[in-house]
Amino acid sequence: MAVAAVLGLIGFVGVPFVYAVVLSFYNVRLGSPRPPEFFGVEQYRRLFTDPDLSDEFLRSLLNNLIFAAAVVPLQTGLALALAVLLNRRLKGIGVFRSLFFLPVVFPMALVAVIWRLILSRSDQGMLNTALSYLTFGHWTAYDWMGSATTAMASVVVLSVWQGVGFQMVILLAGLQQIPEELYEAAKIDRAGRWQQFRHVTLPGIRNTLVFVALLTSVLAFRVFDQIYILIKGGGGLDENATRTVMYEAVTIAFDAGNIGRASAITVVFFVIVVTLTLLQRRFVRPESEPG
Repeated sequence: MAVAAVLGLIGFVGVPFVYAVVLSFYNVRLGSPRPPEFFGVEQYRRLFTDPDLSDEFLRSLLNNLIFAAAVVPLQTGLALALAVLLNRRLKGIGVFRSLFFLPVVFPMALVAVIWRLILSRSDQGMLNTALSYLTFGHWTAYDWMGSATTAMASVVVLSVWQGVGFQMVILLAGLQQIPEELYEAAKIDRAGRWQQFRHVTLPGIRNTLVFVALLTSVLAFRVFDQIYILIKGGGGLDENATRTVMYEAVTIAFDAGNIGRASAITVVFFVIVVTLTLLQRRFVRPESEPG
């Protein structure tokens, strides 16, 4: 099993990453009849010294960090709350678990269309209509996705709604592994619900919670689908306020046809994400791991 895991890691991560590193040293144009031209570290130099390129890259990286900083605690906390709420032996509880998990199986294209209808800037948008009804017609239709102020928040809400069910299921499985005797002992000691949650539930799912936070962080940094669909699919999403590094790399590779520069962006981003993940794992490690 270990050999198969290593081979899979090499085949699906190692080889593509090495190939991206090689491409980043060349001037490779998509669809160009000219052979690749060796550039050395020129792509990296331009990425950090060219004012236009560096500004776009740093803006994309900042958007990535803002998105991750919002999504990771919000989605993890909401998933934990839902898991605790649904960790009950009630009739029909399986139906509620399925309903909360349902958005996870929706294709991202469908999720983007649903939220485009909700956040539409027109008077027919569901959110604008609801706010107009609540304010007795005094609400002025607002462009939620087109405004630089709320565009990223719109993507955060969309992403949390679509992905929270997956983390909820993982945490629910962790909650069900906590022995019931621990809660009974806590009740005997007259511990309230909050004390039981702090001293029994949280310690019991600490490793699961760390895993979910790490997984959510990785998924948050690789955000691309929903942003690309809402920008390119006519969703009216503000591009400057929501463009991420993956969006930047894909558009440079396939819209501008510059494979070499896109490869350099992905290599730099890969190093940044791995570094942040290792730091997060170092400071928040499972109890079973040595210090």
